[in-house]
Amino acid sequence: MKGSFDTLINSYVNTKTGIDPFFINEPLADGLRLHILKLQQAGLLTAAGTGNKEKKGIHEEIRRDKIYWLDKSNHNSFEQEFLLQADEFIAYLNQSCYTGINACEFHYAVYENNSFYKRHFDQFRNDGNRKFSLITYLNPDWTATDGGQLHIYQEDHIEKILPHSRTAVFFKSDELEHEVTITHRQRLSVTGWLKRV
Repeated sequence: MKGSFDTLINSYVNTKTGIDPFFINEPLADGLRLHILKLQQAGLLTAAGTGNKEKKGIHEEIRRDKIYWLDKSNHNSFEQEFLLQADEFIAYLNQSCYTGINACEFHYAVYENNSFYKRHFDQFRNDGNRKFSLITYLNPDWTATDGGQLHIYQEDHIEKILPHSRTAVFFKSDELEHEVTITHRQRLSVTGWLKRV
């Protein structure tokens, strides 16, 4: 696991965007994907909003994904395994980079066909607790024609990332604007933030 964490951290240090194509193992990716589909069939996903507190609202012209929050109290073994790995990554990040992260939050994100999320920062204007974004994809056999790329706006170029299963992407929440382009098939991920509260 340390090697995987180093891959994510070192690529972040070098390019401001950490990428690890094998951040989680295949059984975990499969288990999370199947669990999302069960939650969806049960009608438990909700439309994602923008903003927070009194400024929170549903704006389908900005984003069209649906979400469900991970929680250790859900007692799902795949969620438990993912959250444990996230905790281990945070401990290693704090030890190696002195980031002071002491909390995290994650949700499933489901983009149906013709969904998107327009260009944005992940850190709220009225709350600076989100320090890093960590996205882990769960989509086998994804191709460029499926759309749904993550576009990250670097100073001199746009980094375009396909949401391949098991791939994780890591960046500062207040530093890089990004967007999800229009999807042409269902797109699944675990999306979250490493926080200092």
